[in-house]
Amino acid sequence: MVARVNTVAFQGIEVLNIDVQVQVSGGVVAFTVVGLPDKAVGESRERVRGAFQALGLSLPPKRITVNMAPADVQKEGSHYDLPIALGLLAAMGVLPVEEIAGYTALGELALDGSLTAVAGVLPAALGALQQERGLICPAACGSEAAWAKGLEVLAAPSLLSLINHFKGTQVLAPPRPHMEEISTSMRDLRDVKGQETAKRALEVAASGNHNLLMVGPPGSGKSMLASCLPGILPPLEPREALEVSMIHSVAGHLQGGRMLRNRQFREPHQGTSLPALVGGGSRAKPGEISLAHKGVLFLDELPEFPRQVLEALRQPLETGRVTIARANSHVTYPARFQLIAAMNPCRCGYLDDPSRACSQAPKCGIQYQSRISGPLFDRIDCHVDVPPVSAADLSLPPPAEGSAEVAARVAAARAVQAERFHVPGGEDTGPKTNAEADGELLEKVASPDQPGRALLTEAAERMRLSARGYHRVLRVARTLADMEASTPVRRLHIAEALSYRRIVPGR
Repeated sequence: MVARVNTVAFQGIEVLNIDVQVQVSGGVVAFTVVGLPDKAVGESRERVRGAFQALGLSLPPKRITVNMAPADVQKEGSHYDLPIALGLLAAMGVLPVEEIAGYTALGELALDGSLTAVAGVLPAALGALQQERGLICPAACGSEAAWAKGLEVLAAPSLLSLINHFKGTQVLAPPRPHMEEISTSMRDLRDVKGQETAKRALEVAASGNHNLLMVGPPGSGKSMLASCLPGILPPLEPREALEVSMIHSVAGHLQGGRMLRNRQFREPHQGTSLPALVGGGSRAKPGEISLAHKGVLFLDELPEFPRQVLEALRQPLETGRVTIARANSHVTYPARFQLIAAMNPCRCGYLDDPSRACSQAPKCGIQYQSRISGPLFDRIDCHVDVPPVSAADLSLPPPAEGSAEVAARVAAARAVQAERFHVPGGEDTGPKTNAEADGELLEKVASPDQPGRALLTEAAERMRLSARGYHRVLRVARTLADMEASTPVRRLHIAEALSYRRIVPGR
């Protein structure tokens, strides 16, 4: 007899249907798992055996064969424990074969028979909904699966409770979806004294979702300013929250199965490896740039990151996605993040400070900043100098305007952009902010008036702006116009946008 149970494999945030076939037949006593399993799947045999013993069941003294089809897809992870156990119970006659076949199951078994949380339940639930099946998952993941509206979810704490549910002696209550609370612990801009120019640049970057580089000596407040950015960004929209939550679900980072509402703020250390930043490893898991999707990726001490790691950011910054190539598969993750970077002007940090003159200036600054390639510099929309804060500024009372007031202006500017890029009756998959607009669309919505165009043309020649740099100036200028509720892009907006372009020493 062959019992069949549906489960899934993950390819990025996409799910692939896997058919788990369990056969109990005569012959030499054995328990074999085939279908290209990895080590974690192969170890399922011992976890299933231990869970059965905890329930007072013993495996039949026959040949047990578990086949996971299609056999040419690598099966990775511990979530195959539950479908193997359910298939085996169905093959033994404990559970009804036809009823089990109507569900997608995933979960890890403990040796006492309890079900442990696994990654990827949210995309698995959405996939089951499309296939018009129910979902069986651990109770710890029930609220995550409940976000697939209209889906029958059996969130069981243990294998025994599932058996009792199918036999009618126990009823599993449907789980309820939970959402992450809006964070109130973010740093406030009211705590930042002085640095008005940097605050303005931070507001511009938040309003248009622009990349930002802050350059200044140690202790000038660059990291503090970056930590204030989440407090002025709007919460995730429902579609964005679902997409971000799916990435974190696959990575196993959804705490309590709660749907994310806050934009993520990721700040990896300078020692971060290439796979950790862009994604990869043996299971091609999402990296920091994908975990920061629709949020902020903060790279402090930018030149201290390995050159190879920084260069890997160039393509995702343009396309909003990253593709991890393997010999037998290609995995693509979304990576539409906002890059906020900070760096010192030179190795000692005091290149422009006359009171602490750098002994190797300007060579020190040229060598230090040359660690970052010109193409990467070119992909950063706004560059701003963050000078040291004077003692007089520190002694001043806190500023009257904080993150709440700035957040209101940022939300208003983003609302203007969302309305501009909205396509009536179409799918809501286009750009939402000026930073996401491509060149052709940008020419339609950000074409400056005649004085502004003349200034931009002259500046592009003198500053040797690339085509990319030219378009990024237009994007920032369009954001500046939106912040003032101005329909045309004027000369003043072009001038301020040009002030955020940095001329790198030695280039």
